[in-house]
Amino acid sequence: MAKADLDKKPFDVAGMFDAVGKKYDITNTILSFGLDKYWRRRARERLGLTPGEKALDLAAGTAVSTIELTKSGAWVVACDFSQGMLAAGRDRDVPKVVGDAMHLPFADETFDAVTISYGLRNVYDFEVGLREMARVTKPGGRLLVNEFSTPVIPVFRGVYKNYLPYALPRLAKVFSSNPEAYEYLAESIRAWPHQDELAAAINRNGWQDAGWQNLSLGIVALHSAVKAS
Repeated sequence: MAKADLDKKPFDVAGMFDAVGKKYDITNTILSFGLDKYWRRRARERLGLTPGEKALDLAAGTAVSTIELTKSGAWVVACDFSQGMLAAGRDRDVPKVVGDAMHLPFADETFDAVTISYGLRNVYDFEVGLREMARVTKPGGRLLVNEFSTPVIPVFRGVYKNYLPYALPRLAKVFSSNPEAYEYLAESIRAWPHQDELAAAINRNGWQDAGWQNLSLGIVALHSAVKAS
């Protein structure tokens, strides 16, 4: 079974996600104790898409997040580096494109908004990815990064940090088609920048006014920004 490491070599990451696609959605629901649906809804609400807008859902995986975004009435395309993940969502009726976040297959200023859920930390150079997302976004367009983050309550933060490397891979052995991949996922979450650090990275890579909203005590943070003029 494929397992990437924190060097995040693109083909290793893609292969790892190809291997987990079949059971990815149900595994995530179980590991998040059912909070994944709530996090997707809050991301849609914060992005604020409207009918007639065009949006890119990057690292869309099985397109479950894309389907949620289309509830706004916007036209949304799912894009992911993993063909296996997109194939696992073949029954979800949205446009799907295979693409690398660092080399997006879209023209400049195509989208009114771009979003990426739980995928920015898997990009080999996420700051290059942020600049690519800005390139394909129209002037004044919006960004939403939905990502695991750092819990804000110290005691809970300690519990959570211990949960990730020990409990998460063990639970994945029961439910996932590639439990080894969840060792990497736990490591990548622990190594990810804190909320303020990510906001600063967003602001120096083609975006401005980056801020965030913590969900579930900071397990997840929704970072939003607008394209710099």
